[in-house]
Amino acid sequence: MQIDIDLLFSWGAVAKKYSKNELIFSENETAHFYYQIIKGSVRMYNSNDEGKEFTQGHFCNGNSFGEPPLLIDETYPSTAIAVVDSIIIKLSKDKFLKILDEYPCIQKTFLGLLACRIHAKANSSKEIINQRPEYRIIAFLNTVKKKSGYENQKIPISYTRQEIANFTGLRVETVIRALNKMNTCNKVEIINHKIFY
Repeated sequence: MQIDIDLLFSWGAVAKKYSKNELIFSENETAHFYYQIIKGSVRMYNSNDEGKEFTQGHFCNGNSFGEPPLLIDETYPSTAIAVVDSIIIKLSKDKFLKILDEYPCIQKTFLGLLACRIHAKANSSKEIINQRPEYRIIAFLNTVKKKSGYENQKIPISYTRQEIANFTGLRVETVIRALNKMNTCNKVEIINHKIFY
């Protein structure tokens, strides 16, 4: 969701620079701010005791992230870091909630965003329980393609094999083997180590 930047600033928002890999918030930290990306990219993820990561979401220019805990007085369910040097708007929780009260059109858009995210999460959960790596990878690639707006043509996939592993809950070695098999079966095309789907 993108709330007009001037509106956010008029309500007291501040723009903060984050360096690549800088922590924005941690899992289990209390939610105090609404975040919206002006420039850059953010990854939200969980990791286990062995350091294996699972990417919950990837957000870029204009996207907001981390809103659900603001509405239900909960802690963040994931950690958020800047993927690249980024500029992110921060607005206090109380002011964000007042904006939703005062601007019904923003509230309606926000509800639509949350519904889309819940729907996408349900679909990705359905794919994760599938044991076949190829199905998980294809589901992820379909999601990337749908977001790109080019569902009916082959596109380059900008994610690394490690990032695909983080999104699908697979090991990177499994992703590499599965993609090579999918390349042989013409389900994906790999040219100079780049994936096209």
